[in-house]
Amino acid sequence: MQKVREYSIAARAIDPIPGDLADEKRIASGAGQYAEMCASCHLAPGMKRTEISRGLYPRAPELRRGTTLNPAEQFWVMKHGIKMTGMPAWGATHDDDVLWDVVAFLRKLPELTREQYQALVRAAPKTHDMQQMDMGDPGR
Repeated sequence: MQKVREYSIAARAIDPIPGDLADEKRIASGAGQYAEMCASCHLAPGMKRTEISRGLYPRAPELRRGTTLNPAEQFWVMKHGIKMTGMPAWGATHDDDVLWDVVAFLRKLPELTREQYQALVRAAPKTHDMQQMDMGDPGR
């Protein structure tokens, strides 16, 4: 079933990739969005597994460890979600630019320490949906 899902995502991930995924503002914005939307399932540097992450089946990938998906595939998964998993379709509530910001951040995430992650999240522009950001507190 996993291979079918991978092929399906690859076949549908045809959105053009923005050329500015290395932009620091885009990465900072993506860090804040990741902390708000993603960290409770996919975790962050220095973060212990949460009740949500322990309860998901299938288990959500720990994106702090990297991913095999290319940027277009990451964008497609965030925008459309994955049926029969806990992965929501964020495209219903977030515009494409916000989702590309998260993709930009995901490219940086595996190389971040807990302190670097927390600094990026603190520096992120505050938006309406960033009220309870998870800073990757190791006690969680």
